[in-house]
Amino acid sequence: MKGTVVIIAGASKGIGAATAHAFAEAGAAVVVASRDQEALDGVAGSIRSRGGNALAVRTDVADVDSMKALVDRTLAEFGRLDYAFNNATDGPRPAPLADIDPVEFDRGIATNIRGTFLGMKFQIPAILRSGGGAIVNMASLAGVNGVANLAAYVAGKAGIIGLTKVAALDYADQGLRVNVVAPGTILTHHLAAAGSEAQRLAGLASPMRRIGAVEEVARVVVWLCSEQASYVNGAVIPIDGGQAAGVKPSQMYRQGEPMRAVAQTAGGQHGS
Repeated sequence: MKGTVVIIAGASKGIGAATAHAFAEAGAAVVVASRDQEALDGVAGSIRSRGGNALAVRTDVADVDSMKALVDRTLAEFGRLDYAFNNATDGPRPAPLADIDPVEFDRGIATNIRGTFLGMKFQIPAILRSGGGAIVNMASLAGVNGVANLAAYVAGKAGIIGLTKVAALDYADQGLRVNVVAPGTILTHHLAAAGSEAQRLAGLASPMRRIGAVEEVARVVVWLCSEQASYVNGAVIPIDGGQAAGVKPSQMYRQGEPMRAVAQTAGGQHGS
């Protein structure tokens, strides 16, 4: 990806920061964006310390002028835009639907759906002027299947999947591919703060019986933007250890026979 330029929105930490490093390692110049300038400066500084090229731009993804300024600054600095990863998210704390404050619900929709829309609105013309490229949007397995107590998050991520498919169709014959990733449980700062028990239980939800790493998501995003994925367009890519494939029970019962209790170890493995 040497000579190319990527914008990553929501790049101050977690998956966004890991993806910024992955693009830089692939040779791209990276523009990192979020509302946290101090954190962005840290990510950009880390990339530059490893020999990469990075620019940090404070951005509010839900604001029209801010998103336009992000793309304008990128073009002024690097003269082109080839890829974008719209990764920013926000919203209310988990709660039953009727308990969610409408203002908080609107905040989740604004960041997820409006933010992704505004990102693509300004990224697409810039990428087309550069000769084409790719956009990856961040959804979630929760945007494919519902999750209790996450009404704003689920609605926002489902909306992102819809926007992605429309954009993929709109520009499929103009050299621009648009795809969406739908991670399952990933060890971001939120899950890290929740502690080991939350992480163990989260890992049990995956058929692989573990949680994913931010670097595993980053590698998929970079691949989707690369020529190796040149015929992948409008796709929803799960990164979930097989969770979207269905259910993998820890123990099966046999018809007409009582099920024995299973012992569970600290590592989440099951014995007979």
